[in-house]
Amino acid sequence: MKHTITFALLAITAVAPAAESMWQAGFAAVVITPDKPMWMSGYAARTAPAEGKDTDLFAKAAVLKPADGPTLVLVSLDLVGIDRELSKAICDAIRKKHKLPRESIALCCSHTHCGPVVGSTLRSMYFLDEGNTKLVAEYTEHLPKLVAKAVDDAVANVEPVTLSRGVGKCEFAVNRRENKEADVPDLKRQGKLKGPVDHDVPVLAARGSDGKLRGVLFGYACHATTLSYQKWNGDYPGYAMAAIEKANPGATAVYVAGCGADQNPLPRRSVELAQGYGKQLADAVQAVLDKPMAAVKATSAATFREIDLPLHAIPTREQLLKEVADANKYVAARAKMLLKRLENEKSLPAAVPYPVQTWRLGSLSWVLLGGEVVADYSLRLKGVDTWVSGYANDVMAYIPSARVLKEGGYEGGGAMVYYGLPSAWGGTVEELIVAEVKRQGK
Repeated sequence: MKHTITFALLAITAVAPAAESMWQAGFAAVVITPDKPMWMSGYAARTAPAEGKDTDLFAKAAVLKPADGPTLVLVSLDLVGIDRELSKAICDAIRKKHKLPRESIALCCSHTHCGPVVGSTLRSMYFLDEGNTKLVAEYTEHLPKLVAKAVDDAVANVEPVTLSRGVGKCEFAVNRRENKEADVPDLKRQGKLKGPVDHDVPVLAARGSDGKLRGVLFGYACHATTLSYQKWNGDYPGYAMAAIEKANPGATAVYVAGCGADQNPLPRRSVELAQGYGKQLADAVQAVLDKPMAAVKATSAATFREIDLPLHAIPTREQLLKEVADANKYVAARAKMLLKRLENEKSLPAAVPYPVQTWRLGSLSWVLLGGEVVADYSLRLKGVDTWVSGYANDVMAYIPSARVLKEGGYEGGGAMVYYGLPSAWGGTVEELIVAEVKRQGK
């Protein structure tokens, strides 16, 4: 009877695991494709709203409840990013309904550049008229309801499962700072690509009592920038999830972006390439699923904390007034936005709250970092029992390593203009983040 169904996560405990090693898990997907031709996120060069879709965009939810420890809820969104305010609104709705602490909820973005503008993310990049501004506001307001439905559906689908994990390889990501896009095909053939990359594909699989796959979470460290046209599209992560689900009927595939802020899928700029990269990634996941995987003990722990990341320098009101007349329209737009904030708040903050989250699943430590994180972080932090993700909970800016910050360039500071932040990060950004990750891992 429909009136006897409850979606409270606490009710999951009523389904007793078959053994101490058993988890309980549920998965679900809800379409979040805009139903109106609104502005698209990710590229400053766009001059018009979306003209249709090649694929839908999704919010996918995974609910994981161990025999011992807190329930964990992960939501993957086919969006370029979400801001702190929207993240809080989504998490508050989930917390209120399912009686969960903040650390048990992770919001992850695929970073597709063929999704809609949402909230304040990258707002210095867009020059929207009143109508398009209203559409963005309406979509942003409605999104928490769609995410809540995905979580509710995942809770309703909860059943006993076994969790297992493994790591595959996929090699299409290229360090975009070290390799010119036009040269990449030749450099690949010659084996002369430069720069740090993270080609690991972490995989977490949930199988039902019948042995069939119910859900799979997987990651990869690469920008979802194969496409730049005027249609909604999940890019290679969307095609990868679709291919995995086709190969495993009844399963839900959930993509979680890695530390790929300085990585691009190269070459790019065609649907065929996006489909091809999606297939490569799906094949890498399937290769892990088809082999024996390490069992994940049914225990969990969760930690979440925001730390203050210092900015390098805060401009004065006089400096901002000069920038309003700058020939670079993006610099001018940021200055206008910061002046308005200065007027409302009387001062500009010298630091930005930065979310660091760690989940423990059995012996696996899963680190979820906010912002567009460069590959140096995962290469430094991960080990055999560590999975490091980016674009989680709040995508407020690029997060350079000390090396990238010193080198400068787009990821090192230039992109802060488009994110509306007043300056590059302070020099201690990497050490502050790493110290917090290590603190949470103790």
